[in-house]
Amino acid sequence: REWGTVGDQFDNLEKHTQWGIEFVEKYTKFVKERSEIEINYAKQIRNLSKKYQPKKNSREEEESKYTFCRAFVTTLNELNDYAGQHEVIAENLTSQIITELMRYLQELKSERKSHFHDGRKAQQHIESSWKQLESSKRKFERDCKEADRAQQYFEKMDADINVTKADVEKARQQAQVRHQMASDSKGDYSSYLQKFNQEQNEHYYTIIPNIFQKLQDMEERRIERIGVCMKTFADVDRQVLPIVGKCLDGMTKGAESIDPKTDSQQVVESYKSGFEPPGDVEFEDYGQAMKRTASETSLSNTREAKEKPTGKSKGKLWPFIKNKNKGSGPEDFSHLPPEQRRKKLQGKIDEINKDIQKEMDQRDALTKMKDVYIKNPQMGDPASVDPRLTEIGQNIEKLQFELTSVSPDGSYTEEQNSETQVKFDDEFDDEETLPTIGTCKALYPFEGHNEGTIALAEGELLYVIEEDKGDGWTRVRRNEDEEGYVPTSYVEVFLETNAKGAMTYI
Repeated sequence: REWGTVGDQFDNLEKHTQWGIEFVEKYTKFVKERSEIEINYAKQIRNLSKKYQPKKNSREEEESKYTFCRAFVTTLNELNDYAGQHEVIAENLTSQIITELMRYLQELKSERKSHFHDGRKAQQHIESSWKQLESSKRKFERDCKEADRAQQYFEKMDADINVTKADVEKARQQAQVRHQMASDSKGDYSSYLQKFNQEQNEHYYTIIPNIFQKLQDMEERRIERIGVCMKTFADVDRQVLPIVGKCLDGMTKGAESIDPKTDSQQVVESYKSGFEPPGDVEFEDYGQAMKRTASETSLSNTREAKEKPTGKSKGKLWPFIKNKNKGSGPEDFSHLPPEQRRKKLQGKIDEINKDIQKEMDQRDALTKMKDVYIKNPQMGDPASVDPRLTEIGQNIEKLQFELTSVSPDGSYTEEQNSETQVKFDDEFDDEETLPTIGTCKALYPFEGHNEGTIALAEGELLYVIEEDKGDGWTRVRRNEDEEGYVPTSYVEVFLETNAKGAMTYI
């Protein structure tokens, strides 16, 4: 059914279309608030992810070695990406719905205003035509009444014998004038009536139906646009579902990568001290103090050495453990057991090497830039690069010096050497000759400046009398008079099949 059939409901249609516009405005506001919720939600999710991210140079960074910690970091990273998809939802809601509806609302209001302006104009015209018809009708009615009165007056005068002939003639002429006026008014009324009927027919069957049809088309487009926006509202969410699914899959994959066995083994690797458990307690005669024989590397050996400062310990003191009474800085990790200290030192060496490589890469890049400036002076001044090259050279020298102070080839500071010298002397002076447990071949030359170490020549063959116990050093013998420690990484060890190597415990 067309709107043109409800031509008498102009005001109701005006109210209905206004309500339609208000509905579009309400829906636009709804989508806008949803977009703001998505933005705020994404912001909160990002802040949550950032809050729980491991901090650099902290314990949390150390914890990254555990699979469950890495899985948690994966969850945080995926959650951050998940938040990004909610930002995409907000952006698409704004660009595909809110912006479009705001523009469409302006067009809709303008079109509606134009149609109802034409409708009011047509209504005013038909009302004006109706007024003209009513006016001509009243005039015709008045003229008819005046003509009747004039005719009656003439007939009365004509029947009165006392009235002069001149008066009768005057009355007759007046009656004729009134009749003529009534006839003219009748013609005008008939003309206006015909005109009004024609305009009224055109108004109700052509003009108003056309206007209402335009309003109907406008309303149907409005409803269709709302339907499209509602579909887009759902599609915006659906479009990010694949990526959201990948984020969730990433979290699941991270959770599935957790390995309890690996994490528990990591505890062993992290806290392994390198010390052997203490030996058996010797039987003592009644009345004499119990004496506990400490193994070569037990912690009790240090305690007994303190209790008997005049005697020399027969147990091997670790080359890199300083006397606690003399103190040590936190940089050399000397407060840690040998195995842990070795790992810490190796980590520091790796870090310094990375810094050196980074500086060298910068130096190479600047050198190439300088060459380009030399060949093409218009591109820049070669001398402008020199200060930075000098600075990088100084940084490399500083890092290389720092590397030599912590490298596990024995090149430690004088303070460390002085503290370990007595320990090596005590060990070698008091120990009995150890049996050979295998052989080794020197892979690299080693100068062996520190007390307790022995020099190596590349390719040299020596006897192994004590294998590495986790501190990075192997004890070897060249002949009856020459023996000492060498870096384990500098030699290839071949142990005898019946030799029992040292075992380390946490």
